Amino acid sequence: MTQFSRLKIPPVVVLSLIALTLWSTTVAAQTTKVEGMIQQRNGETMILKPAASPEIVVLLTDSTDVGQVQGMLKARKKQMSMAALIPGLAVKVEGTYNVHDELVARTVRFKGNDLQQAQAIDAGMHETRARTQQNEEELAKHKAALEQQQAHLEHQQAQLTEQQAKIAANKVAIDAAVARFGELDDYYIFDEITVYFGNGKVKVEPKYTPQLLTLTERAKTIEGYMIEVKGFASSSGSAALNQKLSEDRAHGVTNILIQQGKVPLTRMLAPGAMGESEQIGKEKTTDVEAENRRVVVRVLQNKAIAAASLGK
Repeated sequence: MTQFSRLKIPPVVVLSLIALTLWSTTVAAQTTKVEGMIQQRNGETMILKPAASPEIVVLLTDSTDVGQVQGMLKARKKQMSMAALIPGLAVKVEGTYNVHDELVARTVRFKGNDLQQAQAIDAGMHETRARTQQNEEELAKHKAALEQQQAHLEHQQAQLTEQQAKIAANKVAIDAAVARFGELDDYYIFDEITVYFGNGKVKVEPKYTPQLLTLTERAKTIEGYMIEVKGFASSSGSAALNQKLSEDRAHGVTNILIQQGKVPLTRMLAPGAMGESEQIGKEKTTDVEAENRRVVVRVLQNKAIAAASLGK
């Protein structure tokens, strides 16, 4: 028998190796907590920049719990929509890494004053972003023109003709939607439904459900669509009660869109509770009051996405 065949590994070494392997597997599956600033947000994907670490790709899912911590000890939590996760917001993310080294978020927490600060910064940067986007679009157009000049003239003309036809078709579709429903600062409004409620009522009448489901199906045909839900109340009664009624009405409609229409949470803007604001008419007649007890549902497309689709 050779010297190598007589060599034996002590049991304690074998057990140590097994324990080390199990420990490594356990650590890999452990939950990770990360604090940082949101750099970018695109639907389900969020880029997070910790203070002293490289950027992290965070994935949001329908089960991600988003909340705002409240109270002196930050022990209370207010449930929030993913729409609150905007660039510039300081957040704490807890989750696990997937095989692509992306952090799949289980919870996202932030403070109210941090959200207010991020919103203020975002509002101030709106004009800058618009100018930057315009400059980028102009540069992209010039670059495309230079590249096209290198191709054969006939081939170039054929491509240009096809491109113009697509742009014209998309522009006609957008113009038609804007003419029918209007537009907001950052969005084109592609569709709109108003759901009305009885006095003091928050339950959605069954007759509106088919209309809401039809709207969700139309929305899914629009690239990068978002759905906005805003609840309103008449001026009858106290302002606090009307604020609560508008919130409950908006949530009731939102639940139908999510549960029955299968709209992902990442496609929903935060439900708006408008209370007595934006009253229809100044008179307090029965008909006018009935029109104010409403929820307005809109299908939106970001203007930047619309511009990008025009160039396809």
